[in-house]
Amino acid sequence: MKRFILDTSVTMCWCFEDQQTSFSEAVRAEIEQGAAPITPPIWLYEVINVLAAARKKKLMDQATAATFWNKVSKLVTVIESPVKDAAHEILELAEKYRLTAYDAAYLELAMREGLPLATLDKELKKAAQTAGVRLFAPPVNQKD
Repeated sequence: MKRFILDTSVTMCWCFEDQQTSFSEAVRAEIEQGAAPITPPIWLYEVINVLAAARKKKLMDQATAATFWNKVSKLVTVIESPVKDAAHEILELAEKYRLTAYDAAYLELAMREGLPLATLDKELKKAAQTAGVRLFAPPVNQKD
């Protein structure tokens, strides 16, 4: 089973058609074919935050947000890592690579689990490559 770290930048592309990219669609196809994405706990709050903001801006109704959440939450496994134990490493990574603590949490999990990272975030991609973390590359021609 192919495992990888999935961040919110890819996840939310699936919610908004105008945000979809060939990369996000290729990642979704990999999941549909049995790949198993994992995320740090912050993913839950980030996805919910985007959905709440979209509802506030009247970009979607409650039923659409709930339907998306129900579908996407079943696709991932949230690694309930001991955040207190990982906090020091997350802080160090955030400072070293000039990342938000949120993005550093994805990087820390990828490093700890030794798994590739699926992200569209340019700074997080750069940090991952510098830190020696592989980027998730679905077997398609990517232009993003």
